[in-house]
Amino acid sequence: MQQIQVCQSSELEEGGTSYRFRVLYNNEETTAFVVRVDDAVRCFLNRCSHVPVELDWNYGEFLDDSGRIVVCATHGASYDATDGSCLGGPCDGNPLVRLNVEEKNGVVYWTPTELITVPADGIED
Repeated sequence: MQQIQVCQSSELEEGGTSYRFRVLYNNEETTAFVVRVDDAVRCFLNRCSHVPVELDWNYGEFLDDSGRIVVCATHGASYDATDGSCLGGPCDGNPLVRLNVEEKNGVVYWTPTELITVPADGIED
């Protein structure tokens, strides 16, 4: 599938505010987010594995003070921001859904899959 431009690399600070964008997951509209951790971009569906609610506690804010852990604002499930694995709380070992992203020439690109696709009206959130 064709890569989709998500954001400029400069919009992501190490362990800082994330970039949200819209996706279709199983044909249902939801959002995803990109974070920079360990100087690499990571991308996950904005959906807790415990209950399908958005994770951010303020718009685009997913990480704890360490900048390495994604924390669900609703029930406090915690996930490793490098791979989405469940670290504790009600996620009960279930990870976040990862999206394929790549950083090239100062731009972050996402590659859609059969399961996670581009909404008809674009990815802008």
